[in-house]
Amino acid sequence: MKHTLRQVFRSGKFLFGFSIFVGLLLIVIIYPLLVPDDPLRIIGQGTFFPPGIYVNTYDSVNAATKYTLNLPEADVRRIESRLKQEDRLAMREWLTAAGIPESEIDIEDTERLLTLWNNNFDPKKSIPGMTNARRNYFIRLNNALKGLATSGDLILASKQAESGTLEETGIIKDTDYVNVSEVANVRVLVLGTDNFGRDMLTELVTATRVSLQIGFVAGLIATLIGLTLGLLAGYVGGLVDDIIMFFTNLFTVIPGFVLLILISYSIGQEQRGAFTVATVIGFTSWVWTTRAVRAQVVSLRNRDHVNLSKLSGHSIPHIILHDILPYIASYVVMALILQISSGILAEAGLSILGLGPKTTEVPTLGLMMRWAMIYQAHIQGNWWAYLPVLVTIALITFSMNLMNTGLDQVFNPALRD
Repeated sequence: MKHTLRQVFRSGKFLFGFSIFVGLLLIVIIYPLLVPDDPLRIIGQGTFFPPGIYVNTYDSVNAATKYTLNLPEADVRRIESRLKQEDRLAMREWLTAAGIPESEIDIEDTERLLTLWNNNFDPKKSIPGMTNARRNYFIRLNNALKGLATSGDLILASKQAESGTLEETGIIKDTDYVNVSEVANVRVLVLGTDNFGRDMLTELVTATRVSLQIGFVAGLIATLIGLTLGLLAGYVGGLVDDIIMFFTNLFTVIPGFVLLILISYSIGQEQRGAFTVATVIGFTSWVWTTRAVRAQVVSLRNRDHVNLSKLSGHSIPHIILHDILPYIASYVVMALILQISSGILAEAGLSILGLGPKTTEVPTLGLMMRWAMIYQAHIQGNWWAYLPVLVTIALITFSMNLMNTGLDQVFNPALRD
């Protein structure tokens, strides 16, 4: 046993896949201990907040310590955050009409665009073909840019209860800064929020855990059914083999995913919990395991050690468990790994179709993909709502397939170097 394990962990492919899978498991286990939030708790009044650090405006204004920083790029950044795309296009239009080569105008480079504008814009300049109304528009745009560049101090005032008048309580200068670590309420949203305003990272970690649980349950059920039927059909043979293979061939003809869709639809939304979906996946995924195990057992049932066990008077269960099963144990482990991976992908496919676990209990990777698709995250460019989910699914299946390939190289003499 020790020699076998040593060989397995010497396989580069298995070790790499195992490291990825263990890393995902550690994140799934440790993260909820550090952040015990409800994954479906709504924290934002809006949809698809981008990833970043969110500072409470009220607490930042009332921070105890303020710092004065004279940053030369502060004005440019302030204007950049307020300058609309249509204003940038209008500035390029005037500059081009004034004779500036279009190749020198980059509307995304705010500092250079403002420099060109300030050096070349002349409200009195007459440009051929430009209407008076359009010229007035550019004058208003120029005044607006000047207003953005010369932002004054902000006065804080509170309303008096007795008189109803406003009384000045403080002044915020454009050079005032606060240290984020000194602000009371700061929330880091590494992956932003989803369409319901929920923390994507917390939701993703929980969804990964639930999807792994579904994969393990579905994989165990499918492997146990396939192993049991394959052992009986391969060793006993005769009528038992014919009956088992009849049903196996019958389920082979019917596409497994179509059968899975029909069963999931018939169960109904309210009854479809994570365990129920995993069970359904397991009971519709045993066919190829049965056929593969049967083929292995057929090649083993006439070996010398099996015949010797028959002559010794051992029972069929004893022969199957002690003389055949140990010889195909490695193959069963590889089949289990593939079944777990297939179960996770099957759940994702079902959930995208709206036939996965009910949405009010726990998230899954498939459900997160469905929510992102329904609310058109891929069309709006909200990549954080679907890309991390795709990467997580890819990492799980990639790691498991790598482990399976590594095991195959260890236990299959034909593939050894």
